[in-house]
Amino acid sequence: MKKEIEIKAMAFDRLINHLDERKDVQNIDLMILANFCRNCLSNWMVDAAQQLDVELNKEDAREIVYKMPYSDWKDKYQTPVSEEKLAQFKKAKD
Repeated sequence: MKKEIEIKAMAFDRLINHLDERKDVQNIDLMILANFCRNCLSNWMVDAAQQLDVELNKEDAREIVYKMPYSDWKDKYQTPVSEEKLAQFKKAKD
């Protein structure tokens, strides 16, 4: 079981690093295509921490996922969402 957890942790780290290398991929794009985004990952981390009785707040989890404060990432990399993307997101949710 310990090895399985280590494998999952390594895979998660690889996903975080991959997303960090692809800052051009916006959260809305991830939500349209995969129904999850960087914020979802950080929320899942908070949920997991709660299940393990470990204190982890949303902002700290986001800093792990974004590798910087979320506000910095938004200022540097987040682009405005077009009406087309919003329509695609709505369609993907239906």
